[in-house]
Amino acid sequence: MKLIFLGPPGAGKGTQAERIAERYEIAHISTGDMLRSEIRNATLLGAEAKAYLDRGELVPDSVIIDMVRDRIQREDCKNGFLLDGFPRTVVQAQALQDFTDIDFAVNIDVPFERLVARISGRRMCPDCGAAYHVSSYKAETCQKCGAKLYQRDDDREETVANRLKVYTEKTAPLIAYYETQGKLFTVDGDAQIDAVTEEIMKGLDA
Repeated sequence: MKLIFLGPPGAGKGTQAERIAERYEIAHISTGDMLRSEIRNATLLGAEAKAYLDRGELVPDSVIIDMVRDRIQREDCKNGFLLDGFPRTVVQAQALQDFTDIDFAVNIDVPFERLVARISGRRMCPDCGAAYHVSSYKAETCQKCGAKLYQRDDDREETVANRLKVYTEKTAPLIAYYETQGKLFTVDGDAQIDAVTEEIMKGLDA
């Protein structure tokens, strides 16, 4: 099974992607995680990507498309994969269609007014990648490995507004793109996490 998760920043795509990938035993491919790895390792790609991410903008198509094409050739994608954070434009979706077929696009829908608080309250672990939210986790260190948590530059409140603007202009059209292909189904991402997972699995199993 080859899936795409759509939805605005802060909709919970990463959390749901981990659960669904485990449930169906397919690879979870987060382009955001891939880029942040490049940034941590101080590569040329990482330096280029960081400049865009810090402004809340999308990394250029050529960089992301090549990265995804190479990634899905790996052994762990043999049984399928779930793309989290790609494609983000119709141009990227068309490029993706040139080298692989997608079975379903899952749109996780959340009202924009709920997203700013979700995103700006998020804290990340630099070592193991665990994510927390200040509304439910008050400690400054990771519960899993003890590293000091940090706020990503692109999660700062001043950047969030621009990320949502970019999403509306460039990524939201993907909903119509996959809907016309009969491959889209939408879930209520504002529900409880377990309820969202159940709704996604129900749609996929059907």
